[in-house]
Amino acid sequence: MTIIVTGGAGFIGSNFIFHMLRKDPQYRIVCVDKLTYAGNLSTLESVTGNPNFRFVKLDICDRAGVFALFEEEKPDVVVNFAAESHVDRSIENPEVFLQTNIIGTSVLMDACRKYKAERFHQVSTDEVYGDLPLDCPDLFFTEETPLHTSSPYSSSKAAADLLALSYYRTFGLPVTISRCSNNYGPYHFPEKLIPLMIANALSDKPLPVYGKGENVRDWLYVEDHCKAIDLIIHKGRVGEVYNVGGHNEMKNIDIVKLICKELGKPEGLISFVADRKGHDMRYAIDPTKIHNELGWLPETKFADGIKKTIKWYLENEAWWKPIVSGN
Repeated sequence: MTIIVTGGAGFIGSNFIFHMLRKDPQYRIVCVDKLTYAGNLSTLESVTGNPNFRFVKLDICDRAGVFALFEEEKPDVVVNFAAESHVDRSIENPEVFLQTNIIGTSVLMDACRKYKAERFHQVSTDEVYGDLPLDCPDLFFTEETPLHTSSPYSSSKAAADLLALSYYRTFGLPVTISRCSNNYGPYHFPEKLIPLMIANALSDKPLPVYGKGENVRDWLYVEDHCKAIDLIIHKGRVGEVYNVGGHNEMKNIDIVKLICKELGKPEGLISFVADRKGHDMRYAIDPTKIHNELGWLPETKFADGIKKTIKWYLENEAWWKPIVSGN
């Protein structure tokens, strides 16, 4: 089986590649990545010598390039991780997000149609649902929750989801979609909350927290997410959306304090900054559907996953320090 993984030099995409190559040596993985600021070839060093792995530098918006690659590889499955994904950046420059997240997705699906891929899987986000109130802890996002986006980023992802479902209905393209909660783990780009706090704390730099840090997120260990996608592309029903959540809700401020404690750093490093525009208060996913249909449940408790993540960053400074320094 040949699987094209777009955005494979990024955080979740690279972890998915590692998972698939470990799982079955019969898989051929073709990694496509534009290598923007968040894509890092050094992330893939451990698999570059694998005969079943190929890296192609390519922008998914490059229609001619994408079609030429599909002509050559004839992929069975395409998993689309490629996306602009940082909310703050989407507020500063929405157009880049519309181009990559919507147009790029359409290019990939057109190529899947022409070359008859058996599955196109769109990796989406729980942010397409908007947010939940803090005072209603029994409310969760389900696959039936209406889309109610808050940022150019989440709007672009919601648009891509709707486009994918339209390709299923109009063209019969075998599409599946997963909407995940916040991921964490190895190779997480250091602009995101957890790796940023770890990197700054290790350098005794201020730990910037939006508002009062009361925003709640549902945290999903990246390896658990990869296992969920693996199940969906093999056993999931086409035309369906699957929510993938970690059942690990945490306030941002509590995560930052936990990182300080684990690293032996003072909470005095915490610095509260002006809140983000349109900042969602709470995300929480109900993964009942994927559990009932595919048997998936998150395996990693946050208390264990955060320790593994901190340990990884302590042992892999050679990966993240050049990113933080700008080198």
